[in-house]
Amino acid sequence: MENPSIIVRNISRSYGSVKALDDISFEILKGELFGFIGPDGAGKTTLFRILATLLLPDEGTASVEGLDVVKDFKKIRKILGYMPGRFSLYMDLSVEENLSFYATIFGTTIEENYNLIKDIYRQIEPFKKRKAGQLSGGMKQKLALCCALIHKPAVIFLDEPTTGVDAVSRMEFWEMLRRLKESNITIMVSTPYMDEASLCDRVALIQDGKIMKISKPDEIVADYRHELWAVRSGRFFELLSDLRAYPGIHSVHAFGQAAHVAFDKSGMTAEDLRKYLINNRHKDVVIEEIKPTIEDCFMELMSSEK
Repeated sequence: MENPSIIVRNISRSYGSVKALDDISFEILKGELFGFIGPDGAGKTTLFRILATLLLPDEGTASVEGLDVVKDFKKIRKILGYMPGRFSLYMDLSVEENLSFYATIFGTTIEENYNLIKDIYRQIEPFKKRKAGQLSGGMKQKLALCCALIHKPAVIFLDEPTTGVDAVSRMEFWEMLRRLKESNITIMVSTPYMDEASLCDRVALIQDGKIMKISKPDEIVADYRHELWAVRSGRFFELLSDLRAYPGIHSVHAFGQAAHVAFDKSGMTAEDLRKYLINNRHKDVVIEEIKPTIEDCFMELMSSEK
């Protein structure tokens, strides 16, 4: 891979008998927006803490901008912006005071790197005298991102930055990340939200400490090899059970109020399935062909791992 900013080789980490990371390897290009997509407990935070030099791996090596995460941890901390999953700024300091404090730690000023944060900071500047603890969830995340960027880092790690944030703030946050890419900052972000995967240049799907697949979002979807239907009825829980008993169906997963039904191209028709469901006392049956999402691909990969 040309010009990698982050290189991870065979990293493993355990907590007692629990293996949080299991022999994972990957590379991230300079200036790439790279996403780690997976549920809680998949190993995302452990990986971020290792790369941010806050945790030692049990096995393997990793480097950030050519610097070893163990040997060169002091140098890495000077070029790194890190936004942990839990809001960690000073609640009793104002917006302005938090930002000034972090700039001072890194030997810079708000004015020196204001151009890097101005698009974000303008949205919270009207509240610059307000204490951080009194901000909304979305405003807290914007302040945390400003503090992570104020020293103009080469790499920024964002650990589940939109968890617990409303839908509008989530969209605004990802728009800010896309603008940051123009500054050639390498961005590594983790999220449990599958819909955010499509906003990354590449994504790694991670589960139980293992990387199941790394690719561009559209290529992951293009690799999905099954026909897919969304099926609904008035008896949802019975619907899932009856669908799984139907011959020829590859998998059935609940997605909101619909069941996503995957099957191999074997001549199965929607009308045959409809008759089967009606015979099993289902009413208001709706069956429609759909295109797979990243989440469908993730569920398929999880099934194949078992």
